Amino acid sequence: MKIFRKFFLSLAPCALCIGIGFAAAETYPSKPVRIVVPYPPGGGNDIVVRAIGPKLSERLGQPVVIDNRGGATGIIGTETVAHSAPDGYTLLSHTNAGLVILPHVNPRLPYDPVRDFIPITLAASQPYVLVVYPKLPVTSVAQLIALAKSRPGTLNYSTSGKGSSTHMASVLFCRMAGVDMVHVPYKGSGAAVADLIAGQVQVRFSSIPPSLPHVKSGRLRALAVSSAKRFSLLPELPAVAETVPGFEVDSWYGFLAPARTPAPIVQKLHAEIAAALKDSEVKARLEANGAEAVGSSSERFGEVIRAELKRWGPVVRETGGELQ
Repeated sequence: MKIFRKFFLSLAPCALCIGIGFAAAETYPSKPVRIVVPYPPGGGNDIVVRAIGPKLSERLGQPVVIDNRGGATGIIGTETVAHSAPDGYTLLSHTNAGLVILPHVNPRLPYDPVRDFIPITLAASQPYVLVVYPKLPVTSVAQLIALAKSRPGTLNYSTSGKGSSTHMASVLFCRMAGVDMVHVPYKGSGAAVADLIAGQVQVRFSSIPPSLPHVKSGRLRALAVSSAKRFSLLPELPAVAETVPGFEVDSWYGFLAPARTPAPIVQKLHAEIAAALKDSEVKARLEANGAEAVGSSSERFGEVIRAELKRWGPVVRETGGELQ
């Protein structure tokens, strides 16, 4: 009997935690929910979150505050959420860059993408678009490669920072195409696109949302998309892989909560974000910026994170681990 008493007493704290979680979920949310975007305004992640935010606010019955915490290739904002209270009131919207690529480039990150976060759902995905300064005398990937080979080390490409997914895409392109271009890192997509428009740099693998309006206006020229095949929302653009076989880099955006956030709150957030992603206005706004609404289970998002961590590790090691 003493053994059984000890066993049931050992379960009491667990039962208490579960009870607290359900109680918290019943009153959640009772105040504004903050979503941290670990990049400056104007980038793909920021645009996707702002497309979803109003509908999510409507569904939660509370303001959704979008907090841009840019800097250090997304590390500052990501660390902020990792160390926040696990109560559902501080969430993270992130890309594959900081979650599955940067950990291999910088093994001393102040957070662990698996241990310190609970995946909520994948929100949207898209390939990158290869864009160039419109006065550059190229209209195709083949012409860009030929120009870069004729002028090694003279063309510049911009990225959202060392170790970012746009940086990774650019490194892979240079290596697979056999060209030498100079890396110019920025703190986010906004400034990187602005300097491309101004001609300070000539080439960029860009998230579609911040670059598409400038392509339509003629201030940038789009050459191709980074997906393995042509992208359904931009069918007129070829895939880079049509010229450089095997090239493929996609981008995705997802929502996460700090580790130890009660499961009922995570489930509620998942249900409301998933419902927002199905809204016709949200889907239209995402598609207008070249992104497709996804929505996934928390478990599926976790599987994607773990699988891509394994995928990009060898790639980073092959580049020497220090992407220049």
